[in-house]
Amino acid sequence: MTTPDYVSGTRRAATPPSSPHRGAAGVLIFAGLLMIMSGTFQAIQGLVALANDSFYVVGEEYIFRLDLTTWGWIHLLIGVVVAAAGFGLLRGATWARVVAIILASISIVLNFVWLPYYPVWGLVIIAFDLFVIWAATVHGRSVAAE
Repeated sequence: MTTPDYVSGTRRAATPPSSPHRGAAGVLIFAGLLMIMSGTFQAIQGLVALANDSFYVVGEEYIFRLDLTTWGWIHLLIGVVVAAAGFGLLRGATWARVVAIILASISIVLNFVWLPYYPVWGLVIIAFDLFVIWAATVHGRSVAAE
């Protein structure tokens, strides 16, 4: 099928419609980048908690009383693993989608417990993790089918 090119007056082949999975691949790439950023930021949170316990201050009394050094190690380790899974998600590995969903779920719980210490950033990481879970579950199968 050809379509007229009104500028040059010639006929050219019609461009094929774009793949319906192109947007899904873009969403998964964005989710992988969010995982890398989220993991890096969590690792930095962990390093800050390890280096300086007095950086994080609790304004009100909460049910969760945490040892910041222990939580620093937890955030550091989870952050490194989340970032590594983000790189796997960028490569399109099927295992990375499953690991991304599991790690994002764990990260949501960890950052919920971390809210008294760093509320705004904890909510940002929770939002990132929710997007990653959505992208890996909704768009993962369509990209794998290509």
